[in-house]
Amino acid sequence: MNITHKLISTLCLVAATAVAAAAAAPKYIFYYIGDGMGFNHVVNAQIYSNEVLGNDSTLTMLSMPVASMARTHSASSDVTDSAAAGTALSTGHKTRNNMLGMDADSLAVTSIAKTLHDNGWGVGLVTTVAIDDATPGAFYAHVPSRSEYMTVGRQLAESGYQFAAGAGLRAARDGEGRKTPLLDYFAEKGVTVTYGPAGLDVEADRLLVLSSDTVRTWNVGYTIDSVPGALTLPAMTAAGIRQLERVSPERFFMMVEGGNIDHAGHANDGGTILREVIDFDKSLALAWNFYLAHPDETLIVVSADHETGGFSIGTTTTGYSVRPEVTACQKISKDLFSEYVKSLARDRRIYRWSDMEEYLAENLGFGSAVILTGEETAELAEMFDNMMAGRNSVPDQETLYATFDGFSARVFELLNDKAGLGFTTIKHTGAPVPVFAAGVGASEFSGVNDNTDLPRKILSIALQK
Repeated sequence: MNITHKLISTLCLVAATAVAAAAAAPKYIFYYIGDGMGFNHVVNAQIYSNEVLGNDSTLTMLSMPVASMARTHSASSDVTDSAAAGTALSTGHKTRNNMLGMDADSLAVTSIAKTLHDNGWGVGLVTTVAIDDATPGAFYAHVPSRSEYMTVGRQLAESGYQFAAGAGLRAARDGEGRKTPLLDYFAEKGVTVTYGPAGLDVEADRLLVLSSDTVRTWNVGYTIDSVPGALTLPAMTAAGIRQLERVSPERFFMMVEGGNIDHAGHANDGGTILREVIDFDKSLALAWNFYLAHPDETLIVVSADHETGGFSIGTTTTGYSVRPEVTACQKISKDLFSEYVKSLARDRRIYRWSDMEEYLAENLGFGSAVILTGEETAELAEMFDNMMAGRNSVPDQETLYATFDGFSARVFELLNDKAGLGFTTIKHTGAPVPVFAAGVGASEFSGVNDNTDLPRKILSIALQK
């Protein structure tokens, strides 16, 4: 073969490769973020699914062909907060803790959702926490402090995104519960705002679905609590897919956050974490089914912004084992349990330890799955009696999202310990987080990633740059 023929052959090969690469660009991208979800959160949920729920299959995320990890440090700390981590996952830039959609020098940086939207893609954002919280906010907002909720809310209205769903907008009401102009601003920008499960079925060019609970704006309620009329992550995800298929059938990007995993992690509520991870995985199954129907056009990436709680598989009490059946008896989250205990302390009726023992047996499995020692029982009885008598000498447990009375904190500490679910902190840790991927370009996410690598790779695959 002469040089001319070689050159022609090479050019043909390059052209063929370019055409193949162009054809390989995905049309549909799902980006799942389990807020606070470390490796042990996933493994504990898998154990619970197999041994308690009796499922023979693995979680959807653990079934994906690519499994790797990502580092999570921020520009200011080895332990990131959600704002810095969300910014890294959405824009590919490190920033300081508490900053959202800005780099460490306070310059606005662009999210992949914005870039794709500007290139004609439909965009949807879904979360079980407030839609103006750090992770969803990182995909549209630019503020030096994540708590600037009015500015964050207005920037969501201005984004042009076609779908958003979450617990609430915290700046929709002021500190005294009065309505602010924020929702009017959404209307000005052509956004239809609906509430509750019924709102998921509304058709509009741009749709924002919020919880019908206007008081509890920080999350939609935990899966374990089965709150009547609550939004759920699978339902919101399904509605988002329907909306994007309707308004942008050619190309769309969807970010789905399991925000309550993090909230339960801060609370050190092991049983609630397991249910939230499984609920997150049920939502992921919807994207997986979409991928199976469009295998040559879909990319799914799953990760987390950070690990919360220093969650373990096994404790000193359980030794070389875990006991997921213990958490199977848990019917209520730590949040609602603490609210119930506090309500008893405020009630005029006199509640005795025998009343609480009955409640613990029915709702947390104490006396059956949870076997206390005599000393532990005496300790709880004394704490409860003192609290009911107004002699509460045990300090409250202050976490990022809730304040738990000392009695409730001790009850759940014992519950976790007997189940083999340990915690090192009520805050975040610097542990690496899992990365799972499937579909077009999934192999790019193998190996050890930095969290800033994920959005850069997604954008490169989507736009073939």
